Amino acid sequence: MLAVLFAVEFVALGIAPVSRSTWLLENALVVGLGAVLVAGHRVLPFSRVSYTLIFLFLALHEVGSHYTYSLVPYDAWSRRWLGVSLDEAFGFERNQFDRAIHFAYGLLFAYPIREVFLRVAAVRGFWGYFLPLDLTMSTSMIYELIEWGAAELFGGELGQSYLGTQGDVWDAHKDMALASLGALLAMTATLAINRALQRDFASEWAESLRVKRPEPLGEDAIARMLDPAANDRG
Repeated sequence: MLAVLFAVEFVALGIAPVSRSTWLLENALVVGLGAVLVAGHRVLPFSRVSYTLIFLFLALHEVGSHYTYSLVPYDAWSRRWLGVSLDEAFGFERNQFDRAIHFAYGLLFAYPIREVFLRVAAVRGFWGYFLPLDLTMSTSMIYELIEWGAAELFGGELGQSYLGTQGDVWDAHKDMALASLGALLAMTATLAINRALQRDFASEWAESLRVKRPEPLGEDAIARMLDPAANDRG
C-alpha cells in the first residue's frame, strides 16, 4: 500500500516540476533506494514501522524535489490554511523546508538503520543505539559531499538549485546538525521504550560493553597470522 501511494505521489509531482533538471538530480538517490528496497524485500523485509518511516521521509522529499527545496511555498500554505505565517511567527529569513527535511531524515531513518544493524550485524545494547546514530550522521555528511560534487560538476543555476544554500555559508553544517538531532531523538525514544519494556535491558547493555577479545589487534594480530604455530603453542 505504501509503495502504491508513493508511486502515485512520485508520478503526480513529477509531471510538471518547477525545474525538471533539479527534479532529476533530487530523485536519483530515491530511485536507487527504491531499487535496493525492492531487491532486498525477500531477504530483509523491514517492519511496518520502518517502512512507514521511510515512506514518510520520501513523501516529504518529493514535495521538495517538485518545487526545488528553496521554493517550497510552505509559508503560503500556512497563511491559507491556518491564517498564520510560519516565517513571521518564528522569525525565519529563508525558506526552511530543506532544514526540516534534513531533520526528518535523521528522525525517520535512524530506526530503519537500527533494524539493519540488529538483524544483519547482530549488534546489541549500547551499539544498537550508537551505531544507527553514527551511520545517520555519516550518511548526512556524505550527502552534503554529493551536493557539493554535483554543484561543482553541473555549475550554474542547476548546481546552485541542487545545493540550495540560499546564501548561508554554514548551510551544510546546519543540515548535518539537524539530521544528527533527529537521529538522536529517534534513538533516545527507542532506548526509552526498550528500557521500559525489555526485561534484560540492563544486562544486555552491560554485556555489549564487555571486552570480548582481550588480545590486541594491529601489529599483534598480524604477527599471530604470520606465525599460526605460535597460536597453537599458546
